[in-house]
Amino acid sequence: MSTFRSLIILAVMAGALVILAPGVPVVPKETTSPLVVGETFTIESQVLGETRRINIYVPPGRAESPDARLPVLYMPDGGTAEDFLHVMGLIQVSVGNGTMRPFLLVGIENTQRRRDLTGPTESPDDKKIAPRVGGSEAFRTFIRQELMPQVKARYRTTDEAAVMGESLAGLFVVETFLLEPDLFDTYIAFDPSLWWNDQKLVGGAAERLRARPKLAKTLYFASSNEPGLVRRAQRFAQVLTAAAPPGVRWHYEEMPTETHATIYHPAALRAFRAVFKPAK
Repeated sequence: MSTFRSLIILAVMAGALVILAPGVPVVPKETTSPLVVGETFTIESQVLGETRRINIYVPPGRAESPDARLPVLYMPDGGTAEDFLHVMGLIQVSVGNGTMRPFLLVGIENTQRRRDLTGPTESPDDKKIAPRVGGSEAFRTFIRQELMPQVKARYRTTDEAAVMGESLAGLFVVETFLLEPDLFDTYIAFDPSLWWNDQKLVGGAAERLRARPKLAKTLYFASSNEPGLVRRAQRFAQVLTAAAPPGVRWHYEEMPTETHATIYHPAALRAFRAVFKPAK
């Protein structure tokens, strides 16, 4: 998860995401009004056995017709104290200046991040990072069976869907691309934690890719200056070069001036411009 921290405080009020400036003297209530930047709702997940909060941003420039429909960008680490705000800002600016198509942003707020974003592991060291790990399959089921239908019911969307994440969320993105590629159309991962389970995901990637005669998907991934992450990302790029089936459009971006803590925001900007270009 990005270490980005906004200089604003968010409060959830009546289903809307509201921002309040910190450190500002209290003004009589009748002279102020909330600044609404999005919406929020909860899902009582039967799959995960818990309540999950979902944050939504509808960008400007969504076509002039009130019946216009938007593609959807799903984002783990999507809480207001996580990566939702800065990604929302990137979409707002990028759509406004015409460098990306408008997408409905769906931020999935974490409860047990390391449980949801990791697959099974045989590594004793991996199992030490949290009381529960290896829940990525259940998390995908939650997205597919519970979240996506809710989004389609609440908002006017197209069938196009993308997913984006960094670090463990990037691992989830790559794992989903390899294990259940039909869930999304576009996969975006930054500094994915491909070291998980002794790198077995990348180790088995070529066999999985070759088993698919054609795969019309888009994959964009980037790495920072973290040596261990770079090596594994480069190895994954080599696998894709050798084994990616026809139809896969993929790009690997090395960003050596960024650290693991800083890569998300600049990499997301590059990814949006590369894979979500407006139609000419």
